[in-house]
Amino acid sequence: MWQELEPDQTQDVTVDGYTVKTYSFGAGDEVLLCLNGGPGLPCDYLREAHSCLGGEGYRVVAFDQLGTGSSDRPDDTSLWTISRYVEEVETVRLALGLGKVHLLGHSWGGWLGIDYALTYPDALKSLILEDTVADMPHLAEELNRLRCALGSETVAMMQRHEAEGTMEHPEYQAAITILTYRHVCRLSTRPAPISRSVDDWNKAPYETMQGPNEFLYIGNLKDWNRIPDLPRIEVPVLIVTGQHDELTPACAMKMKLALKDAELHVFPNSSHMPFYEEPDAYYPVLLDFLKRNRS
Repeated sequence: MWQELEPDQTQDVTVDGYTVKTYSFGAGDEVLLCLNGGPGLPCDYLREAHSCLGGEGYRVVAFDQLGTGSSDRPDDTSLWTISRYVEEVETVRLALGLGKVHLLGHSWGGWLGIDYALTYPDALKSLILEDTVADMPHLAEELNRLRCALGSETVAMMQRHEAEGTMEHPEYQAAITILTYRHVCRLSTRPAPISRSVDDWNKAPYETMQGPNEFLYIGNLKDWNRIPDLPRIEVPVLIVTGQHDELTPACAMKMKLALKDAELHVFPNSSHMPFYEEPDAYYPVLLDFLKRNRS
């Protein structure tokens, strides 16, 4: 169902004195505001996967987070915090006059979406948490389990390179490549929007907040845990994940058990990108949830 569409509207929004680029598709009062993963990725991959919902009666809005894509890219590591990004989301929502939104956060965008929902609960109609987590220490345990599937010798090699700071070594990168195929995108050919986002990745926010790669979390979010706070979220929540996701079904289940009103859907043939890996299964689940929570 996904397709590449020209936005019906682009608008620059000033955030902290910098320019953030926004993209809108479709029209109406039912707004799907998309927060993409990364950190540091342009929004292309998530925008193109959901712009098609503009033809389903929704206004779909995405934006290049500060430091990414067509937005300004300041060289200031103090900007790369989840609390500042929460305020950025609110600034965009108010500047575009979006009113109450259905907030969709994918991966890092899900962490951001959770903190936004806890900070601005009255801004939401529903919350969609895709391929994400609410407990980073638990995720670290799950990522270690996925790494162990490569075998003890490979894990020992990875740990040595991590300790010595030689993670650009070809053998370490080969292990990351295998893990990425297994747990990030299992398609033999990457869809063009994913490639565009990855090829334009600003690693400064990523390394500051997360770490050097998808399987080693040592940034300023390494201790982030919102499981105790999730019961405060009152709006309906849809959680989706892939059976092979790097942010595992166990992480998704932990969120579901902590939320008051949540449903969980696991896509059996997906890893981290079900909207590209299993589109025929993904879109009906999302559209059904949105339809049931229209106001």
